[in-house]
Amino acid sequence: MITNPDKIAAALKGDLPGSQSHYKMLPPKRVLKPAPADQSKVKQSSVLLLLFPDNDGLKVCLIKRPTYMKHHAGQIALPGGRIEANETAQETALRETHEEIGITADAIRILGTLTSFYVEVSRFQITPFVGWMDTKPRFKLCADEVEKTILFPVKAFKPPYANVALQTLTGMLEVPCVKYDGEIIWGATAMILSEFYDLITKA
Repeated sequence: MITNPDKIAAALKGDLPGSQSHYKMLPPKRVLKPAPADQSKVKQSSVLLLLFPDNDGLKVCLIKRPTYMKHHAGQIALPGGRIEANETAQETALRETHEEIGITADAIRILGTLTSFYVEVSRFQITPFVGWMDTKPRFKLCADEVEKTILFPVKAFKPPYANVALQTLTGMLEVPCVKYDGEIIWGATAMILSEFYDLITKA
């Protein structure tokens, strides 16, 4: 497993696993690309997979959305959101990270991006950025958007993956997931972690 930031940055510049990794964690009956008729309805967004070294290995900062949120209530996510008209995708990911967990852009080294993909139920096209901090972040959470942080060890993503029945926007589905510390990581967050895990373990 690659854990050095320079080597991760180099790997992100190479061939990415992309949809091969995404499909492992894709909920059933979902697609990774919008239908031609839906192209005009696609909303662009970006997220940040924020890495840091810890005593027991490389970790990524996940967040849990509050249960009272209108969208994504109670879900495990990455900091991020919709790209505003005057922003680049990277600026959005960094702004949302600052707003949601209190980490300023100047404290984060951007290593590169993973493969962008489409989330059919929300019509978001997500671009995941990979960021690095040399030490464990000191968080300041936005209570309206974040219930808590989950400092997830990347090595815990290894297969075999679990399956769980969840109530989703399209009904009850049995979805692939990773269970950690009493939480269920599934959907877009799991798909992003899947690609990152495959990227740094394929060498």
